[in-house]
Amino acid sequence: MLTTLALELAVIPGIILFIFVWRNDRIEKEPAKLLWILFFLGALTILSAMLIGMAGEYVVTMFMRDDTMLFVLIDNFILTALVEEGGKYFVLKKKTWKDPAFNYTYDAVMYAVTVSLGFAVAENILYVSMYGIGTAVVRALTAVPSHVIDGIFMGCYYGYAKKASAWGNKPAEKSNLRLALIIPVLLHGFYDFCLSTGYDIFILIFWIFDITMVILAYKRLKKMSADDTPIYY
Repeated sequence: MLTTLALELAVIPGIILFIFVWRNDRIEKEPAKLLWILFFLGALTILSAMLIGMAGEYVVTMFMRDDTMLFVLIDNFILTALVEEGGKYFVLKKKTWKDPAFNYTYDAVMYAVTVSLGFAVAENILYVSMYGIGTAVVRALTAVPSHVIDGIFMGCYYGYAKKASAWGNKPAEKSNLRLALIIPVLLHGFYDFCLSTGYDIFILIFWIFDITMVILAYKRLKKMSADDTPIYY
């Protein structure tokens, strides 16, 4: 049963990270209604991720055992990372690309992180309800920040794509839209892969990777905030 304390521990990390990203939106804050919708739709993508992931696992295990390294790769990079980040990207693109509020480059980061946090908080509530308060503490330091990191990188390339689109640069628009999905998928997949192999060396690699990505994402966020410019002139 999910107690009040467990629920708070599942939700609070997402709130703290949202406030941090929101405070770095220096020029023009985004409409609260739009952010709430993005958060809610991001949370809903956990349903599609679960259904597609389970269906995909069923199909894949028809052709290979689930204790092989190839299965671990497919499971983490495709059935988990691609499905989850693909759902977030779908919501982000459908809901914000043509929205008039999307008029600064940092807006893309704000939108992508909000969608990611919707998913992360919903996932956190689910895990904490199943495994208890201890899980909330661990995930507050690992999984929730990881979703935010993925959102930051998705938002950066998404913002570049939007600006390229406004300038009529179709090749740059298309390449950055692809990177807005590919980079988060690779980061997410490698994160999960390191934790799924069962080898101690990959746990060490995981922590090096995780700390490195926190630093890089923080620098990228600050740069996007400092260089925030209008998309349309």
